[in-house]
Amino acid sequence: MDKIIEMKNKKFELIKEQRAMLDKIDAEKRQFTDEENVEYKSLGDQIDTLEKSIIDGETDLNRRRKLAEKELEAKNARTVIKVPKPNERDVDPEKEFRNIGEFFFALKTNPKDPRLEEMRAQSMGTGSEGGFALPEQFRPEILQVQPQDAIIRPRATVIPAGSPPDAKLTMPALDQTSGANIYGGVTITHTGEAITMTETAAKLKEVTLEPKEMTAYIVVTDKLLDNWDACSAFVTTQLRKAMAGAEDYDFMRGDGVNKSLGFINANCTISHGRSAANTIAYADVYGMFARQKMGGSLVWLASQTTIPQLVTIVDAGSHAIWIGGGNLQQGVSGPMPPTLFGFPVHFCERLPALGTSGDINLVDLSYYIIKDGSGPFVALSEHIYFLSNRTVFKIRWNVDAKPWLTEAIGLEGSTSDTVSPFVNLS
Repeated sequence: MDKIIEMKNKKFELIKEQRAMLDKIDAEKRQFTDEENVEYKSLGDQIDTLEKSIIDGETDLNRRRKLAEKELEAKNARTVIKVPKPNERDVDPEKEFRNIGEFFFALKTNPKDPRLEEMRAQSMGTGSEGGFALPEQFRPEILQVQPQDAIIRPRATVIPAGSPPDAKLTMPALDQTSGANIYGGVTITHTGEAITMTETAAKLKEVTLEPKEMTAYIVVTDKLLDNWDACSAFVTTQLRKAMAGAEDYDFMRGDGVNKSLGFINANCTISHGRSAANTIAYADVYGMFARQKMGGSLVWLASQTTIPQLVTIVDAGSHAIWIGGGNLQQGVSGPMPPTLFGFPVHFCERLPALGTSGDINLVDLSYYIIKDGSGPFVALSEHIYFLSNRTVFKIRWNVDAKPWLTEAIGLEGSTSDTVSPFVNLS
């Protein structure tokens, strides 16, 4: 156990070193030097090695615990020793909460619990009026998003909250519009001996992100809350899915007014006109592909309402090109293909319906930037449903997001033709 703790502490220190390096170049408004690149990669490799060693160590520790438990059972020991489960935290219940359910229970029944004092949102006044910061140990549990829960966040570039967490973040972005060229205004010339080189200057734009508040609430019966251990898994799962869903909608379709700017509404997004209304044709698909900025990690994001069009899409010779290997009858017994033009296809229920701009998109989400802010904070009210023995728990957090580019990019060999990491069908 001591060895595992030592490795976790070492991992934490290495991550701090990486953060310090990034903060330094941000403060100096420059890119990594070659030496810094090597150092940053070395730190990352050390972190990866430690993570593997930690997992192996915890697996071995869990194996030994289970064996010890079986040995005690075999000997019919009179004293029952509790062996912690693999994901069970060793906590002092006098100092911290065992799970989110107990935290919510304390908010409802004992808001003066000493364990809540350090979690009170200082700028919001009393807990009943403003809220309590979610305990640090439970934030990853609430905020952890898996690819099956959300589409955008797991694939985007996420900037941690930092300090102060809700401060406006302005970062440089190369001006890669057609007037400046794809290299942000840097010009290359062929120079012979004793020929004066042309002066060049990098052209920069600014991308600003300022975390905006989002709020969710859930109604919990007092009877379920009294059984806080069982309540914990239910509340955590529901809140996490709801928060991920709300963020995903904004990251795709937000208009940037008191919310994130979704890629569908961004100026850099290219809208490729469809061949006919309410359809998706072969020409539409390869036309979108031709407008995509190459070289990234591309994914197709499509509304579920597009499925009938995609499974019957045909080429000029009326051959099915996506399912069934050219014969629709051969494709109905198996799953739909996972890729289109070799890139993964994800169906998203939050995208616009068939025939609406953005019903199908080809995107490189590494160009989408998410800036996390403060939170989550939790507050409650038992007054709304007082007579029905229910309590409303409200959770709020701050986040902003938008594409890194401000406009589509002119092709280097044909500046009148533009490409973008975000292309949709309009």
